[in-house]
Amino acid sequence: MDFIHVGLAASSEENADRFYAGILGLEKSPPKTLDRNLARNIFGIDDELLILNYRDKNVHYEILVWTDYRAFEKQIAHTCIRIAGLKDIVDKCKKVGLKVVQVSKGAAVLTFISDHDGNLFELKEEPSGS
Repeated sequence: MDFIHVGLAASSEENADRFYAGILGLEKSPPKTLDRNLARNIFGIDDELLILNYRDKNVHYEILVWTDYRAFEKQIAHTCIRIAGLKDIVDKCKKVGLKVVQVSKGAAVLTFISDHDGNLFELKEEPSGS
């Protein structure tokens, strides 16, 4: 089995760019569109959707932009990623007003952040020298 991508949603291209490119530092590919008929048949959404792809060598997020998108207020579904510079990412998130939750679990600290549309991410520090 091979990992292909994680599909998430955003309410605007600006929100997606600010988080996936600006905060996570992923490279953005040229946008594509999902026509209204396919969006209706796949997702039950009667709108054309913008498709944005952000990636690096290890992760690929496919973001579907739907202006009516709203994440659940109580989010438990999440993506876990290992990143270098956890403190810097957390500081960037706090600086732009994103929700950051850090909870002690024994000697470790669990870090969860939400993007501009409420999608939830668990962040783990990449070991030194990786």
